[in-house]
Amino acid sequence: MSISSKRRKVDFYLVVIQLQSKSRGIWRGIISSIVFWCFMPIHINGIEPEDLMKRRCEWCGSDPLYIAYHDDEWGVPVHDDCRLFEKLVLEGAQAGLSWLTILRKRENYRRAFHGFDPKIIAAYSRDDIQRLLQDAGIVRNRLKVESAIHNARRVLEIKQEHGSFSSFLWRYVDNIPRQNAWISISELPARTKQSDMMSKDLKKLGFKFVGSTICYALMQSVGMVNDHV
Repeated sequence: MSISSKRRKVDFYLVVIQLQSKSRGIWRGIISSIVFWCFMPIHINGIEPEDLMKRRCEWCGSDPLYIAYHDDEWGVPVHDDCRLFEKLVLEGAQAGLSWLTILRKRENYRRAFHGFDPKIIAAYSRDDIQRLLQDAGIVRNRLKVESAIHNARRVLEIKQEHGSFSSFLWRYVDNIPRQNAWISISELPARTKQSDMMSKDLKKLGFKFVGSTICYALMQSVGMVNDHV
């Protein structure tokens, strides 16, 4: 059943609940039976009427994986270096593809790239590159694979100078998440002054696949900015 059809069912559910509260005697019992037998599957499937009615950004659509990412991850502040590096690699891997495609491959990426530990990835050899290029569970693009390894080495250099990759990235928002208040998804920018600065600095340090648009997508995903509409 699609999300829209489930929502219609929930609308009907709410109408029936209102009728139940106003009914007495035998009719109250009949309506209670309707509620139990018709709407119990909603709860059995783990979907609450309130959840179906939750307001979400349009871009997450109806795919359960996308919805979970929207609800639990996107815009939530991240400070762990491995997770930040993961986001950077995956945002770069998305170039030319949909984010949902990358989400569906994320667990494969975590397995193939040793949990996105920059120290391990920085030591990858030519054999590791060939292994990754033969892995159907990830995007088998040589430039993207090699850039992940290259960027892992740059992350280690940043950690030496700044203490952590997190402290380097979060300084672009003064270590405070920016709370935006967009009315429509059409208002969301593809890049900002801060993402331009981040991109410029990362490129100077030798990073690849770090254009301003990718950097802003990274800022959104790790909660440096909150762009929920």
